[in-house]
Amino acid sequence: MCGRFTNEMTWAELHALYKLSDKLHPMAPSNMQPRYNIAPTQDVDFVHLDKAGSLEFDRGRWWLVPFFAKELPKAAMFNARIETVDTSGAFREGFKSRRCLIPADGYFEWTVSNEDGKKDPWLLQLPGGAGFSFAGIWAHNDNLGVTSCTIITAPAVPEIAQIHTRMPVILSPDAYGAWLDTDVQGADAKALLLGAQIDSQLEFHRVVRDVNNSRYEGTGTKKPLINSL
Repeated sequence: MCGRFTNEMTWAELHALYKLSDKLHPMAPSNMQPRYNIAPTQDVDFVHLDKAGSLEFDRGRWWLVPFFAKELPKAAMFNARIETVDTSGAFREGFKSRRCLIPADGYFEWTVSNEDGKKDPWLLQLPGGAGFSFAGIWAHNDNLGVTSCTIITAPAVPEIAQIHTRMPVILSPDAYGAWLDTDVQGADAKALLLGAQIDSQLEFHRVVRDVNNSRYEGTGTKKPLINSL
């Protein structure tokens, strides 16, 4: 699962990760603010292909609103399970034709403390806090005027299963093009998600419980605590 993530990547780092052109996005580099505790329903950046097949940098609600929805969904739509993403009515069209990459540099999961029964947050990152991309799908709803996205999750790899039984699919940069290419369909697309994931490279450490409040946006979200598994 992925219910909260961070993104301190600069515009220059996004350029390097996606090989973007300045013409692809009107946002000035000075407007790229670090975000330490991104929560569902907030707007996030994502990358997808436009109708001409070129990369487009976009922004939308992190909680998918299917193109056919008449109102904002009340059911949780910030994650899409890999097991049903191609068959679920809410996700299958996006999986087929609207795939995206969602940039981040860390995400949070929680365990329950044996000492007081409260939830302990953990930050999972690539070595050195390098930026990465979640595999996602996106939608635009004309009726509501909402652009949105969701993150695909899969069963956790052994390296992080002690933190959570599921994980957001983090793709190797070498697979970005194939994931966005909708000529890759069905079982081949699912196999790509599992075969190109780099979640096994993640490192993790406990962080302050302030993170448990989705309104907390302080820099302390990334500071490690002494205790660990």
